[in-house]
Amino acid sequence: MRTTTLGTTGPRTSALGLGCMGMSALYGDADRAESLATIHAALEAGVTLLDTGDFYGMGHNELLINEALRTAPAAHREQALTSVKFGALRTVEGGFTGYDGRPNAVKNFAAYSLQRLGTDHIDIYRIARVDPDVPIEETVGAIAELVEAGHVRHIGLSEVGAETLRRAAAVAPISDLQIEYSLITRGIEAEILPTARELGIGITAYGVLSRGLISGHFTRDRKLAANDFRGMSPRFQGENLDRNLDLVDALRKIAQQKGVTVAQTAIAWVSAQGEDIVPLVGARTRERLNESLGALDVTLDAADLSAIAEAVPADAAAGERYPAQQMAHLDSER
Repeated sequence: MRTTTLGTTGPRTSALGLGCMGMSALYGDADRAESLATIHAALEAGVTLLDTGDFYGMGHNELLINEALRTAPAAHREQALTSVKFGALRTVEGGFTGYDGRPNAVKNFAAYSLQRLGTDHIDIYRIARVDPDVPIEETVGAIAELVEAGHVRHIGLSEVGAETLRRAAAVAPISDLQIEYSLITRGIEAEILPTARELGIGITAYGVLSRGLISGHFTRDRKLAANDFRGMSPRFQGENLDRNLDLVDALRKIAQQKGVTVAQTAIAWVSAQGEDIVPLVGARTRERLNESLGALDVTLDAADLSAIAEAVPADAAAGERYPAQQMAHLDSER
C-alpha cells in the first residue's frame, strides 16, 4: 500500500481511504457482518484511513468502526486513523435540520464520539458543514483546544470554499479538506484546490465514483430502495441519469482498452491529479473494496488522461450533486 502525508501538518496515511457512511445510512439497508468484514479486509490490505461522521446512522457508524477495530488484529488496529465529521443536527425520523459549530457543541460532539469509538483520541476532526451562524474561527478554535487537550490529533475541514479555508488556516494548522471530487464533480479545480495547495492542506476526496453513478455498475433501470438518498439526487433523475450514464459508457470504452474496470479508471483519475489527494471509496462489500484497491495499480499516462478528458469533459455532468436544500449548506459552492 502506497502512503502519503495529508498536507504539511497531517498524519501519514494510506493512498486510499475507506468511507464508511454507506455501512450505516443513506444507501439502503447494509449487511452488518459484511460491513465488518469489509473494514477488516481494508485494514488487512493496508488501508489506514477510516472516514465516518457522528451522524451516520445517529452514531451507528462510529459503533460499527469501534467493533471492527476491537475485533481486528492489534497491528491493524494500531495503524488505523479515524476521521470524524460532526455538527449535523438530525430528527428522530432521520431528517437534517442544520449544523451546530458553537465551541461548546464541538466539545460535546467530540465527547460522544470518543465514547462510541471507544478511544481516547480522534485522529482528524472536522465539522461536516460550516455553521452559518458561527464564525469558522470559533469552530476551529474549539477543535484546536481539543488538540491541545490530547482528545484530537489533527484538524480537518469539509466542503469549505477558498476564503473560509484561509480563515481557518490562520487559526490553527489544517491537515486536510474533505470535499467531493470526481471526474464529473470538478468544482474545486478553479480556486479551492490551488488555495489548499498554497496553504499546504491535503485533500481527502469523497464521491470519487459519484455515489456509484460512475462506477460502471449503475444501470438505467435500477430501482432504488426508499431509504436510498440517491432517489432524491438530481444526477440520478430522468434525463439527467441518461446523460450521465452516457458519459459512463464513453469512459467504459477507455477502461476496456486498458483492461480495467470503469470504477478503477475513475478512482485512478482522482489519484492522478496529485499526491496530495487521497480518494475515499465508499465500498460496502469486500467485492467492491477489492475492485477499488485495484485502482492503485492503474497508471494513466498522458494519452489516457487526454482520452478521458475528451470522453468526460469537466462540465459534462447533468444535474447538481445534491438537492437544492442541501446545496444551500455548502460553503464550497458559494
